[in-house]
Amino acid sequence: QVQLVETGGGLVQAGGSLRLSCTASGRTANVYVMGWFRQAPGKGREFVAAISRREDKIYYADDVQGRFTISGDSVKNTADLQMNSLKPEDTAVYICVAGPSYYRDFFFYNHRGEGIQVTVSS
Repeated sequence: QVQLVETGGGLVQAGGSLRLSCTASGRTANVYVMGWFRQAPGKGREFVAAISRREDKIYYADDVQGRFTISGDSVKNTADLQMNSLKPEDTAVYICVAGPSYYRDFFFYNHRGEGIQVTVSS
């Protein structure tokens, strides 16, 4: 089993920055992709960003491209999400995911964190 722990959420004003971190532990040998989804109140989970160490690729949702940066450390099994120029519509619970392959659908990730709140005030 793989455990994912997210840290770094909180409250920030619009235009500000936050950095989220996710650390994977346990049976991580088949974890080649780590990423982030988010779920705003009353909405479904949406893809934010992912990093694949197998393909050496990074993926972003269109509405965070240019504002968010995902980075990973394959030795430490971490995935960080640097979020800049935050907007009130970025307010959501951010959930770390991990798995052997890249998907834009939350359903296909068999390892998920509990989620961490990010609130952006206007």
